[in-house]
Amino acid sequence: MGKLGTITRRTFLVGSAALAGGVAFGLYKLATPHDNPLEEGLAENAATFNPWILIDSEKITLITPHGDKGQGVTSMQAALLAEELDVDFGQFETSFGQPSAAYWNTAMADEGVPFMATDKSFAADAMRDVMGGVLKLMGMQGTGGSTSTPDSYEKLRVAGAMARETLKLTASKKFKTPIDQLKTEGAAVIFPGGKRVKYTELAGDAAKIDPVQDVKLRAPSEWRLVGKPMKRVDIVEKSTGALKYGIDQDMDDMVYATVKVNPRQGAGLKKYDVSRAQKMTGVKKILPVTNGVAVIASNTWYAIQAVEEIDFEWEAAPYPAEQKDHWTEISNSFVDDKLDSEWRNDGDIVKALSVGKVVSREYRSPYVAHAPLEPLNVLIRVTAEQVEIWSGHQMPRMLQQIVAKVTGHEAEQVTFHNLYMGGSFGHRLEMEHLKLAAEIANQMRGVPIKLTYSREEDFAHDFPRHIAIGRGKGAVKDGKVEAIDLEIAAPSVINSQMGRANLSIPGPDAQIAAGAWNNPYDFPNYRMRAYRVDELAPVSSWRSVGAAGAGFIFDSFLDELIHEAGADPMAERIRLMGHRPSQIVLETVAEMCSWGTKLGENQGRGVAFVESFGVPVAEVVEVTKLPDGIKIEKVWIACDVGRIVDPVNFENLVQGGVIFGLGHAMNCEITYSDGMAEQSNYDSHDGMRMSQCPEIFVKGLENGEKVRGIGEPPVPPAAPALGNAIFAATGKRVREMPFNKHVDFV
Repeated sequence: MGKLGTITRRTFLVGSAALAGGVAFGLYKLATPHDNPLEEGLAENAATFNPWILIDSEKITLITPHGDKGQGVTSMQAALLAEELDVDFGQFETSFGQPSAAYWNTAMADEGVPFMATDKSFAADAMRDVMGGVLKLMGMQGTGGSTSTPDSYEKLRVAGAMARETLKLTASKKFKTPIDQLKTEGAAVIFPGGKRVKYTELAGDAAKIDPVQDVKLRAPSEWRLVGKPMKRVDIVEKSTGALKYGIDQDMDDMVYATVKVNPRQGAGLKKYDVSRAQKMTGVKKILPVTNGVAVIASNTWYAIQAVEEIDFEWEAAPYPAEQKDHWTEISNSFVDDKLDSEWRNDGDIVKALSVGKVVSREYRSPYVAHAPLEPLNVLIRVTAEQVEIWSGHQMPRMLQQIVAKVTGHEAEQVTFHNLYMGGSFGHRLEMEHLKLAAEIANQMRGVPIKLTYSREEDFAHDFPRHIAIGRGKGAVKDGKVEAIDLEIAAPSVINSQMGRANLSIPGPDAQIAAGAWNNPYDFPNYRMRAYRVDELAPVSSWRSVGAAGAGFIFDSFLDELIHEAGADPMAERIRLMGHRPSQIVLETVAEMCSWGTKLGENQGRGVAFVESFGVPVAEVVEVTKLPDGIKIEKVWIACDVGRIVDPVNFENLVQGGVIFGLGHAMNCEITYSDGMAEQSNYDSHDGMRMSQCPEIFVKGLENGEKVRGIGEPPVPPAAPALGNAIFAATGKRVREMPFNKHVDFV
């Protein structure tokens, strides 16, 4: 396996900054745990053993701080805690808890360093350790990057074991029974002879002793919950419509708000006329907000209707007004002074491209909206002493800091009640809607304000997936792929996103070419360069971030080279793969679909492999060419996450990722005209229809050394696998998303 060919100056700066941060804070700080937020205001007869478990005389509450946006992480976290605590589903409540540094995300360090997931060198592991220390010191609580499971997997089981052993010790002391004679089961301590004492009966006494720290985790062979099919804790409420999302929240004396902000993202407002709107039914107030106006009314519909009657004169966009100019800017960025990083330089690419058959291709990946079903919304109340917020968000501590800055409070005065989210895909990493809600509530102190975006405003002020162009040269010889020289140019999603949070991230943006530079193939000659385009329309993390675009570019080009070589697409990928667990993933998907089976007339199969967030994923798509267009018949997908916590939810997440990836590859694009997004609702940004959904067969593997998450990795291979299948069935190569520009789907 080739290593990172070139460590750029920017890469060095990332490591230096992380190292300096670790040294500056010192080893003592790194070793010191954060305060347990559950201890503040702890009621009498209540015990908290760590930041994740609270037991009183009435109930057991498990804190599941990772935000749940439909991916099932509440159940995952609860299962890990319950496994070692010896409680069953139905015997506890869950809570997202209050934001706290104690919930810092340990797994984010892996994506924060410029090393491949397969790189186990001393330098790579040392950098991960340093970055993890910095994130701990920052108290970086966050949900994203498919990190919820790897962050939770060990520490929540340890938390459960600590509470279990402390409760056993409490029972031993209280009832004068040797602790080695005690067991736990079903939220109770079991004594010799079968006597049961509930945890809730021991809570008051347990609060008086120090929690047991030295605990041993159970072997997987002893697990009752983890790795077994389970019913998610939210499934009944979701199925019956009882679960309350952010958009369902209400409060006495609440008023309703919506906003209209310059649809040219980041541009200002020259003037406006509210004469018609302020006379409309239900309108209470019309207030200025940054770059726009808020309407406050007696219900959301009145507010949305009224804001559309306001006449605005907007400033021009701070980026190119027309979509063609965005593509031109990217196309012109393949120059030395835009080089963000040379991620790989294995072998001798110049020499390799001088022999054999050389192939050159270009690919395009467009802007794409997040477009979750639940539009942006916030319930907020500001008083002189406090800000209180009810919403769903992925970065709760950062939210506190940003809202406090708007209202003039300290971050500690911002109470945030995290809620279930009706989708996100990265949308609820953003803060702009929270800033606007805080501006409105700050002008109406004491009054609860419920801000809800219209669907059109949600689209207009989405920060889409970044746009990218890929250019590749490759050489094939003697039926094999010999060399790949790939360049990808795109704006920096990290720079754009972090800039809005007033943060600056040094070093290269690994997401420009994620899914391409970090692939674990062992090519004889491979060069991978990323170019940073000057910021165009503001962009944000979209489900799988860079891998969604760069993975399409890389694997599509690899497929073309394999066909030019006359090799089998599956066999050549397996031959080239330099990472055994990834090779097994490819072999598994080949076995699942019986690769090589003779297909019917006008049928074709495409295979793709993309690694993202440390998860190797291989996908095969089968299509049929019909008179009216392409029909997607079946999909087989294999992935390796090291350990599967819940096989039912795992399968659901993978299937959902496939549908999400295919639908966006088929139909979705955001384009700009006069500085504004042209797509404003689902009719112009159309996902896959139910009638188009294929059969999807899933196989999860557990060969990887680390436990990984599965929320995002199924998405990137979908587009190239579909494109490769279309070529196999029709002979037509599609090098640009969305594919419906070039083929029809039925």
